[in-house]
Amino acid sequence: MILLFLFISQSFNVAFAQTERKITGNLLDNANMPIIGASVSVKGTNKVTVTGDKGAFSITAKTGDKLVFTFMGYEPKELTIGAGSNYNVTINEATASLTDVVVVGYGKSTRKTLSSAITSVKPEELNKGAIADVGQLLQGKVAGMNISASGDPNKPAAVILRGASTVNSPGAPYYVIDGIPGADIAAIAPSDIASIDVLKDAAATAIYGNRAASGVIMVTTKRGKKGAPQLAYSGYAAAEKISSQLDLMNADQLRAYVTANKVAFSPNDDLGANTDWMKSIERSTAFSQNHNLSFSGGSDHSNYSASLNYFDKEGILSKSSLNRIIGRLNVDQYAFNDKVKFSLNLSNSSSKSINEPLQNIVLLQAAKRLPISPIYNADGSYFENLNNSGYFNPIAISDNAQDETKYNVLLGGFNTEVKLPFGFTYNLNLSYQKTTANHGEFYSSYFGKYPTSNFYNNPDPGIGIAHTLIGGLFGTNGSALRSNYENTTKTLETFLTWDKKIGDHSINAVLGYTYQDNVYGDGFQTSSTNFPSDYIGFSNLSLGNPYAISSYRINLGNDLTYGRILMISDFFRLNYNYKNKYLLQGSIRRDGSSVFGKNNQWGYFPSIGLAWRVSEEEFMKSQSVISDLKIRASYGVTGNSSGIGAYTGQLIYGISGTYYNNGVQAAAYAPIQGSNPDLKWERTATKNIGVDFGFLNNKITGSVDVYDKNTTDMLFKYNVSASLVPGGAIWANGGSINNKGIEVSLSASPVTGKNFSWSSTINAAYNKNKITSLKGPYSSGDSVRYSDPEGPGQTNATLQILKVGYPLGQFFSLKYAGKDASGNSLFYKRDGSTTTTPSIGTDYFYLGSAQPKVLMGWSNTFKYKDLELNVFIRGTFGNKIFNATRADLSYTAGATVNNILNSAADDKITDTRNSFYSDRYIENGSYVRLDNATLGYNFRNPIKSVNNIRVYVSTNNLFTITGYKGIDPEINQGGVAPGVDYNNFYPRTRTFLLGLNASF
Repeated sequence: MILLFLFISQSFNVAFAQTERKITGNLLDNANMPIIGASVSVKGTNKVTVTGDKGAFSITAKTGDKLVFTFMGYEPKELTIGAGSNYNVTINEATASLTDVVVVGYGKSTRKTLSSAITSVKPEELNKGAIADVGQLLQGKVAGMNISASGDPNKPAAVILRGASTVNSPGAPYYVIDGIPGADIAAIAPSDIASIDVLKDAAATAIYGNRAASGVIMVTTKRGKKGAPQLAYSGYAAAEKISSQLDLMNADQLRAYVTANKVAFSPNDDLGANTDWMKSIERSTAFSQNHNLSFSGGSDHSNYSASLNYFDKEGILSKSSLNRIIGRLNVDQYAFNDKVKFSLNLSNSSSKSINEPLQNIVLLQAAKRLPISPIYNADGSYFENLNNSGYFNPIAISDNAQDETKYNVLLGGFNTEVKLPFGFTYNLNLSYQKTTANHGEFYSSYFGKYPTSNFYNNPDPGIGIAHTLIGGLFGTNGSALRSNYENTTKTLETFLTWDKKIGDHSINAVLGYTYQDNVYGDGFQTSSTNFPSDYIGFSNLSLGNPYAISSYRINLGNDLTYGRILMISDFFRLNYNYKNKYLLQGSIRRDGSSVFGKNNQWGYFPSIGLAWRVSEEEFMKSQSVISDLKIRASYGVTGNSSGIGAYTGQLIYGISGTYYNNGVQAAAYAPIQGSNPDLKWERTATKNIGVDFGFLNNKITGSVDVYDKNTTDMLFKYNVSASLVPGGAIWANGGSINNKGIEVSLSASPVTGKNFSWSSTINAAYNKNKITSLKGPYSSGDSVRYSDPEGPGQTNATLQILKVGYPLGQFFSLKYAGKDASGNSLFYKRDGSTTTTPSIGTDYFYLGSAQPKVLMGWSNTFKYKDLELNVFIRGTFGNKIFNATRADLSYTAGATVNNILNSAADDKITDTRNSFYSDRYIENGSYVRLDNATLGYNFRNPIKSVNNIRVYVSTNNLFTITGYKGIDPEINQGGVAPGVDYNNFYPRTRTFLLGLNASF
């Protein structure tokens, strides 16, 4: 009887175990708060549900089944069903771990199997604020990435990774968005970013060959997941105020200075006013707003994600603004038992950029304009005194001109992935990108009163860049310019991946081919003048009558605007690891481009990386302090071809004067550039040694990287005798530049409690840049002077020099020696003596570098229950800034016609050389900035159908600790002329922001 009872009981238990029943429960986080909207599925089946109010879930399963709980920002968790039917499940907030997925070129990897230097940034780690530019989102977040942002809403941040690799171009990293190479980052809204992976060393970047010398940034956008539809909104409103101004003299101060120096203003200028010209061109408050609405979801065999983003930002300069709308759609469809996946990625960004007309001129004129003069005359007309050379009313300039660009980016990608037998996967990626720029400028008839003989532009500094007269462009009775250009890029990428595990051996191999067709500058430009009214603007050029003005020439743009570049590439990569201890990665890419000379159209870019996970060795198992330890080493070669066009290596003819032909002066054509069949890629070879580590069960994690990066065969345009090269100009390879550095990243969770936690991340990087050669086939020199602001009385007075043994951006100028007995400025001569009349170039000294020695970023996050505070501090140390703005605004000899800074009050008006460019105006550019502080509160499940609401307040640029005397020490670090404050600094602001995120 007992045996029969046991048999029946066991049969009942088996039947019970095999019978599906309702499983219910609640999903909570480690603070015992409910999680709404999480996915709950039965592993190995198509059953899935979503947690509702109070984290409740209900799903059918049987004993022994495994429930899988997933939610963004939390670690997945599995629960095995036992005899019970109700469960309270707790999942932990995700932290950086070895299982994190990292996006690499043509594939993915886990952090534990990487043998290269890659930094990953999650959306919640990106910078907060009224930001539309991805570069600014990453500022201070990646060790070794030097990012300098402008206050101008229409100017992207300059991004330099591991030091400048070339003198030819800014050297910005190469962007890959959702696998689309070379994608325009303007096509992506910050709210749509799921992850950013920054590929640093050549082992990571060489798979992109000729475009990877300055690093690669992989951007992945959000995708839908299986489960109930999800609706999310994020938005903010922001107000910006000027954070710092030039310390210019006001009317009383300038009058006192002029009187003390026994001179007087012209009565034509001194009308008893007290005008703050800088404030007159600025908004008192600039407002911004951003709204992002997204909708996502999925079923067993498909998922989708769509979003719409609206961004509107006023610039602090009164006429500048940016308005942008971005739409995005991502769709994944699975077929044939999920062996085939079709993916569609579409995005379109439409922006309207309104620039301050003649912005650099307006900034210069506002800075030097006399405060004793009014903006308007008594009759309401603009006050001008055109007897003063190069002296114009900045308000009149901006009020009587327009400068607008409509920029559209269409980005599309269609991907097919097929899972084949024996561990093979085949991918076919097709992408299309089209960017269109519709630009317009208008200058009213008011500009006709300006003398064309002294209306100069105010360009950014660089090699061979000088002030030029532009008054002749203003025509008669108003002038307008319109241009419409588009660039299209068509890309085909196909590759085969073999991913196989054989015992303790894991192999991942990729073999692929790429074809890219890039057409740029496809469009036209034209201009007109002599309009019947100033109200026409640039919208109707046909109403102009330029042919009635005999001296006017229609502006048709650059002859070399259009170009077509074809590129073909083959690539192969092999990843091997043994027992997850010993890792090997090797790759090679073969690139061909129509840009280069017929003798060098193909380039090879190899790389190799090795890593040893020491923590997996048996001798490490007995200790509990070190939870992870990996040593990496890599070497590789990448290339650069940015900054040159389709015809760079070819013989080019252009207009070269006129000749007399049958009584008519006809245009003459002659070579303007010689051909170079040997023109080839710049090549950057990088050696990298790194250590990744984790302590105390990865409560403390970090990495250290040491690199040596050497660029050779730099692309450079040489000016030589026309007897040697037709046209007297030719592009060729020559010179080299080196960067050596150390990068350190450290993350820790000092406090992890039930109600309170504190996490901290800090990164620091040191880089030393040095030009190692400037020799080329048409030059044997070792130096080039450049950056010429053309300050008062300083013709050909340059600020910087390209010099072998010195860094890019090396300052080279006069050395200030104080004052003589008469109060005149003294300068050192090369022989050590002093003089009041130094020689330009001859009496120059090496006076420091614009490049920072150390970059630092430090982020701290404090959480108390549902309250969260994030504080981010950023710093730059060891760099110099040439404050040419302070020099020019210290020209006391012109104090009766131009305003000066208060710092120049002790200089006599008879000291005509007090503003000479010298180390007197070279300042320490180091600073520490409280870049952002954000306080937020989460309302979990506040009302029915609302999963979460987060309200937050944020401030940017709260304060800066610096000794720099200019407006702000964050001076542009991009291009060949970094660190020059050049009379064109767009004012920096302090932002106050109120934001709301909600999920449904």
